[in-house]
Amino acid sequence: MRAFFEAIIPDPGASWAFLDRRLDDGIPFEWHHHPEYELTLTLNSRGYRYIGDDVEPYDDGDLVLVGPGMPHSWLSREAIDGSQPHVALVVWFTREWISNLTRSFPELQPVQGILARAAQGLSFGEATRVAVAQAMIKMRGATPAARLLLLLEVLHALSLDHAATPLSNIARDDPAQLSAEPRIARVLQHLHTHFAEPISATAMAQLACVSTSGLHRMFKRHTRTTLVDYVTRLRIGRACSLLISSARPIALVANAVGYSNLSLFNRQFARVKGEAPSAFRKRHQAVLAGQ
Repeated sequence: MRAFFEAIIPDPGASWAFLDRRLDDGIPFEWHHHPEYELTLTLNSRGYRYIGDDVEPYDDGDLVLVGPGMPHSWLSREAIDGSQPHVALVVWFTREWISNLTRSFPELQPVQGILARAAQGLSFGEATRVAVAQAMIKMRGATPAARLLLLLEVLHALSLDHAATPLSNIARDDPAQLSAEPRIARVLQHLHTHFAEPISATAMAQLACVSTSGLHRMFKRHTRTTLVDYVTRLRIGRACSLLISSARPIALVANAVGYSNLSLFNRQFARVKGEAPSAFRKRHQAVLAGQ
């Protein structure tokens, strides 16, 4: 699938863009990218979202931040309330816009941390979703000045969610930028580049210049998951992309993402995605074919 470029134009009198999108027939699959950050709140809708090589179900109140250049799309399956439209409230702003803002107002510096992590796309916890939803719904009828204040409130709420979940396995930006700690950055760079190759904790510890036990502690602190689970997620995420976009046999897909044992691949895929690779491929290819 080739993503098309979408041009984002702010409203007159505004330095960033806001869209209140309401669709009676559902959200169509529109695989696209743009140089702006995008924050999307989805209401009264459930289906699947595609962020880079990540494919996940979404439901009412889903909140996702996507970094510049990351291909993405949503595809609804049904409305929660069939008498009401599917709704997507979307905010776009440029890297230059947020850099100027945080440079002028040091109080907003913590926002840079969450934006750096958005290179992979991020989904947020329930408390953040509720707080942000309230502010974004208020944006609908707000003046440009009031809308800007609401956006600052939103950005602050996002910066407080240290447990936000990364989505795509291959960031558009350098994976080393995902952490300010140079030792863990070297490990992440290696994992994102070589995840399909054999990975050992001993080798990663040597790369980070720490003991093996020190690596595990440091890795869990920075990524909020284990080394093994992180590598598994990288591999399964890439497998999802290959299953959807190609007719390559499942055994070859497994081998391409680092599994020489097909049974192990099938078990780990089912654990992460909740279904077998063949069922995943059939369902998603049928969905996309229907567009």
